[in-house]
Amino acid sequence: MASTKDSSKSKKSMKDKTFTGFGNLIKLLPTGTVFIFQFLNPVLTNNGHCHTINKYLSGILIGLCGFSCAFSSFTDSYVGSDGLIHYGVATVKGIWPSANAGSSVDLSPYKLQFGDFVHSFFSLIVFAVLSLLDSNTVDCFYPSFESTEKTLLMVLPPVIGAISGTVFMVFPNKRHGVGYPSSDSPSSSSEGS
Repeated sequence: MASTKDSSKSKKSMKDKTFTGFGNLIKLLPTGTVFIFQFLNPVLTNNGHCHTINKYLSGILIGLCGFSCAFSSFTDSYVGSDGLIHYGVATVKGIWPSANAGSSVDLSPYKLQFGDFVHSFFSLIVFAVLSLLDSNTVDCFYPSFESTEKTLLMVLPPVIGAISGTVFMVFPNKRHGVGYPSSDSPSSSSEGS
């Protein structure tokens, strides 16, 4: 009976780890940014039939969305002494801006860490693959590429996704940026159980 409990406990633990890892993967590529890109890209690329202005507009869209993906890795939230959730950007000293949260909150756990840069880099890589291999982007910027390098277009996204997913599992995301509940908020579940 004890071995059954141990095996169900390890299965539950593995299941929890899988869902936690999947949740971290979802948090790392901001869905709003991807939605905006998927919504505006066909319009700005003229469904792949680009003129010079379409290339500039699409390039600006890709740049802004890429910046949003990378920047969101450095945002975090916490519950201030006033009981409200406050958002800010992680710095080497803590979260900025944090002046209105009261002085009784210890912001030292929210300092920049190596994992933040890893998450930012891989979020940017995943978005770059998603955006630069989009059919409208391919037709707009490099139309002959699709016919000659079809294998690369099919293989690269899953490979980058698998590598990024593995890195995101090794470096779990501890940030709760804009749009995600703070780890101190009552609505979020405890990670230790």
